[in-house]
Amino acid sequence: MLYLLDANTLIDAKRDYYPVQRVPEFWEWLIFHGLQENIKIPFEVYREFDDKTDIDGNKDELAMWSGKSEVKSALLFEEQPDRDLVSRIIYTGYLPEPTDQDLKKMGRDPFLLAYALKDPENRCVVIMETSKPGRKTGSSRKVPDVGMDFNIRCLTTFEMIRELDFSTNWKNDKY
Repeated sequence: MLYLLDANTLIDAKRDYYPVQRVPEFWEWLIFHGLQENIKIPFEVYREFDDKTDIDGNKDELAMWSGKSEVKSALLFEEQPDRDLVSRIIYTGYLPEPTDQDLKKMGRDPFLLAYALKDPENRCVVIMETSKPGRKTGSSRKVPDVGMDFNIRCLTTFEMIRELDFSTNWKNDKY
């Protein structure tokens, strides 16, 4: 299974539960699985965090980590987006006639879903969004709900961690 990460999986991890300097094992584990072709981040999604700066204009911790050449080569998904699949996600998953504002609100999510849709048996989306199934259409639909419409498996960071069996001692445990 290829786990395609949304930006919020790393942003939330850095901020809330796996700070880069405090739990470096998690970030090394991501690189390892990137090299094994288990975890990837589409370019369009990578751009959401690789140049973030703090209030003083300095790159934040996640941007510094993601800017390292070994991180990019391990995690950056090298595939080009299938424009037809992106369009299909936008026009049938969100809105048939989105405005520029709607497209901006959707952000990079249609790309993430389109990469998974290309091979839904072997790809899934990792995202921390919560399903809001009452929203049947619109640019504010949640990724898990759009994914469900296309039979794309969506799971949280914690579900991915369980499936790939992360521990802070992962190097000594199995690899």
